[in-house]
Amino acid sequence: MAAVQYYDVIIRPVITEKSMGAMAEKKYTFLVHTEANKSMIKEAVEKMFEGVKVAKVNTMNSDGKLKRRGMKYGRTAETKKAIVTLTEDSKEIEIFEGL
Repeated sequence: MAAVQYYDVIIRPVITEKSMGAMAEKKYTFLVHTEANKSMIKEAVEKMFEGVKVAKVNTMNSDGKLKRRGMKYGRTAETKKAIVTLTEDSKEIEIFEGL
């Protein structure tokens, strides 16, 4: 767990219709490292995007789906999503501006 740095925590933003609708309420959705906790996610967002203050972080874990290839079974990778809520006086996150 100590090897996870703040730039390794956030993998990519999640761009869906639901996440785009939540942006009006200053809620942004990210795919994050599976071992990251809420305080690590908050620190990573505040360091990566200047002028951003995080009010709340909600996380959810997704198990990998069971897949079959011929007679062999396997699982896809587990994922973790984080919904980051910003404070009212916080700046917007720039990567979502042109979408």
